[in-house]
Amino acid sequence: MVFNKILVANRGEIACRVMRTAKRMGIATVAVYSDADARSPHVLMADESVRLGPAPAAESYLKAELILLAAKETGADCIHPGYGFLSERESFARACAEAGITFVGPPPNAIAAMGDKIESKKLAKAAGVNVVPGFLGEIADTDEACRIASDIGYPVMMKASAGGGGKGMRLAYSEADVREGFEATKREGLASFGDDRVFIEKFIESPRHIEIQVMGDQHGNILYLGERECSIQRRHQKVVEEAPSPFVTPKMRKAMGEQAVALARAVGYYSAGTVELIVSGADASGEGFYFLEMNTRLQVEHPVTEAITGLDLVELMIRVAAGERLPLTQDQVQLDGWAVENRVYAEDPYRGFLPSTGRLVRYAPPATTSSPQRRLGSAGESAGLRNEETPAFAGVTDGGGERAAYIRVDDGVVEGGEVSMFYDPMIAKLVTWAPTREAAIDLQIGALDAFEIEGPGNNIDFLSALMQHPRFRSGAITTGFIAEEYPDGFHGAPASVDLQRKLAAVAVVIDLAHTSRAREIGGQLGGYVHDRADRVVTIDGERFDMTVDGYDGGLLVNYNDHQPPIDVAGHWQPGQRVFAATVDDAPLSVKVSRVIGGWRLTARGKSHVVRVLPPHVAALTRHLIEKVPPDLSRFLLAPMPGLLVRLDVGEGDRVEAGQALAVVEAMKMENILRAGKTGVVKAVEAKVGESLAVDQVILELE
Repeated sequence: MVFNKILVANRGEIACRVMRTAKRMGIATVAVYSDADARSPHVLMADESVRLGPAPAAESYLKAELILLAAKETGADCIHPGYGFLSERESFARACAEAGITFVGPPPNAIAAMGDKIESKKLAKAAGVNVVPGFLGEIADTDEACRIASDIGYPVMMKASAGGGGKGMRLAYSEADVREGFEATKREGLASFGDDRVFIEKFIESPRHIEIQVMGDQHGNILYLGERECSIQRRHQKVVEEAPSPFVTPKMRKAMGEQAVALARAVGYYSAGTVELIVSGADASGEGFYFLEMNTRLQVEHPVTEAITGLDLVELMIRVAAGERLPLTQDQVQLDGWAVENRVYAEDPYRGFLPSTGRLVRYAPPATTSSPQRRLGSAGESAGLRNEETPAFAGVTDGGGERAAYIRVDDGVVEGGEVSMFYDPMIAKLVTWAPTREAAIDLQIGALDAFEIEGPGNNIDFLSALMQHPRFRSGAITTGFIAEEYPDGFHGAPASVDLQRKLAAVAVVIDLAHTSRAREIGGQLGGYVHDRADRVVTIDGERFDMTVDGYDGGLLVNYNDHQPPIDVAGHWQPGQRVFAATVDDAPLSVKVSRVIGGWRLTARGKSHVVRVLPPHVAALTRHLIEKVPPDLSRFLLAPMPGLLVRLDVGEGDRVEAGQALAVVEAMKMENILRAGKTGVVKAVEAKVGESLAVDQVILELE
């Protein structure tokens, strides 16, 4: 046995992910938790658990001394940091060594070398790795930052030296942007990473974010395991990842991989690591890639690499930490098929992607299936190659032993649990694998349709819209994709006429089942009511007159406009939240909820209110008065729960449309709130330092 007991110094889905592999390897597991996580899945999954402290990470998960004490008390002989929190802290790795506990990660000197983004770029350049032009020294103040940015040439990117995960980054197109964002970048760096140093580099326009997964052992062997495309980002936070990249050629992959290995070798690296590159999408030569940073830890998006290589990266990390050699050579690394990962976040895309918190009233991820992984001989069987089905990896086989499309869900939440304001808003990672990119994307669309979340806002509709977007499907993407394709925000995925007709047919089938159940209720006045098989359906402003014919196996919905009928197969019962139907021989999962006069149907990235009425009732709707919503434009409302850290105006001040009025901090990110219109401040209803509830009034304009 490699180790006897492993402590996972993290929370949520990554803690569960590490524990699954550890349990399969026969290693006992220890969880640590804050008060907010006392009943979380990773605590219940572990063999033992230790309380660290209050909910804030600075008082619990970031206290290295408490982690080490927990390891000593439970007899853990190794610690896996997961990602985030303590995973990239050199001091923690050294403290583990001093305590005689194995740190499952790279050596402390490598963490130190790559953890400082300024020094890491100098090391990368010395190792022969391409680097982005920029200023790597310390910047004294905003005035100096403006001079440096002007010398480099706009646009530039301001980054916290110790930053990561999209935090501590600001894009500046002008001196005004630098003056507005430099101090905010410093504050975010200090709040999130304890380091307020900032560096500035040239921003490559039309960029793609591509990263190389490396894995090394303590015997000098270092491999690159292909690339991941991470260009779909919002505010520099990855949203969608895939492997391989649709842009990278075999020649380009080899060049990037060899540079990544050279950098890792230069700092004596071992364990899992990721070399992140910015790639010019306009450079067809394949030579326009530049070093961004090296993450000395397991990445959130590691499942897509596992899917296409057949390797369990967590197991490899554990075995490397125990001193074992890697079980394969670079020539034996095989990339098979295509994998896509969507990050399901607790955020509301309909309100500018603002963070959302609260209880998961409903949480039901799509069903997963299982798939055997490739074998690589006896050495691989003992060192990180998945040879059997495990709860972490799910899929189906084609009956002949070949891999076929599958779904994997990595999460650390359960129905009834809480999405806390203290931690990252990610709820789950939805991963699909298929032989081709198109098939993997289509599998994502179906899985997202079946993914149920109620309570906090979530980005499932937005993820589905991304998967259906023609530009994404073509592979012609950049890190500016979301800003370019959704400049006015997200309002739901556009529904084609074909989808409208299918949803209208589904709505009729649901409504008939509902009215059929209602007719069977006893004790009603009058005699038995014979329901009509015709309905008038309105969806997205479109009207459809329909009749229904039954047959063995489903219903045939006929349109009275001489369009072809739609075949709906499937059984829906009142109260059923998801209708898994087959519409014209194609599967379609639709989330269903009741509204006055009809149904709310959610599918393919948007909710549709569908009115379903008998013709004689539909004729009367023209007499109904439409309710006009109240005008709230004069109020500045808190768009999310958070802390009011700054107010830039007071009573009587005149403001212009677009002017910054206040700053609210949520999820360790500062959000600038701006005036929606010109006016005079009539009243200020909130104070700096106050904790705000969502939609709480901050100030009112005349």
